[in-house]
Amino acid sequence: MTALLEVRDLVVHYRSGSWFSGGGKTVYAVNGVNLEVAPGETLALVGESGCGKSSLGRAILRLHPPTSGSVTFEGQDLLALDGKALRGLRRRMQIVFQDPYSSLNPRLTVGASVGEGLEIHRLVPRGETSARVGALLEEVGLDPTMASRYPHEFSGGQRQRIGIARALAVEPAFLVCDEPVSALDVSVQAQVLNLFVDLQRRRGLAYLFIAHDLAVVRQIAHRVAVMYLGRIVEEGDVETIITRPRHPYTIALLSAVPVPDPERQRMRIVLPGDPPSPTVLPTGCPFASRCFHPAKDARCVAEAPLLREVDGREVACHHAESTAHRAQSTEHRAQSTEHRAQGTA
Repeated sequence: MTALLEVRDLVVHYRSGSWFSGGGKTVYAVNGVNLEVAPGETLALVGESGCGKSSLGRAILRLHPPTSGSVTFEGQDLLALDGKALRGLRRRMQIVFQDPYSSLNPRLTVGASVGEGLEIHRLVPRGETSARVGALLEEVGLDPTMASRYPHEFSGGQRQRIGIARALAVEPAFLVCDEPVSALDVSVQAQVLNLFVDLQRRRGLAYLFIAHDLAVVRQIAHRVAVMYLGRIVEEGDVETIITRPRHPYTIALLSAVPVPDPERQRMRIVLPGDPPSPTVLPTGCPFASRCFHPAKDARCVAEAPLLREVDGREVACHHAESTAHRAQSTEHRAQSTEHRAQGTA
């Protein structure tokens, strides 16, 4: 299947500090990322805070200018477009922000916020805007009469539904969902995730779903890309990645997912130290300073591993073939702990 979105060697660097004082530093937020999203597919992008997930998503939409690389959407080079051509293509690419409280203009009614895109792109006759806004609100599970209210009159989950309706108004094919449920209560998270799944089925939408919760990812994604310090370190089918992780960082992330069974215990992997500074990138593997793999050697520190196919997924680890033994032994120890607890009882 032809990809809807293709990202090649995308690099995003920022300048931090004060230019006037001459003390600015370069922040290497995204460092040579490649990914593809097919029509109607959900690619989840996961990783800890500060790894570059949001920077990547916003650079794809050109909300932040990429430093280098290419972004091709529906066969068009997004980075080569400007002005009217870029505005026209942006109809097809939208974003749902993380914070439903700050992403809506408090001075605009819900109807004005949702209908703004319709008017800018002249998608409906002026007299039909209200009816279209009402239909959009109903599609995301809200009463159309709520269009006259202001954002402060809604709960967090309702505001996020309004943000989704606003994104849908211009009839996009692709949504960047930037941790859209992380600010919501757990029960509301499930409702909003189900809404995303229903909308994808009805509209054929493709998602780049940014998250740090792998339990959420398993519910909504088809494929997963794990990001660390601005690079993709593992990518593959969601069940493959979650049940048979190969990169040590992915294994550590999965060990932190709570088990919904009070009688089971999971071996939690606590990574030592902090991630390297994004202003001073390591020369070798970006995860080397925190890696717990017993086969870690001088090559890991000196040479950055490239993504390569191992056991049905792509993984950036020099010793990925033997990482499965670590994952299996971690699960075995967790099971042994569970058995000992049962024996004591």
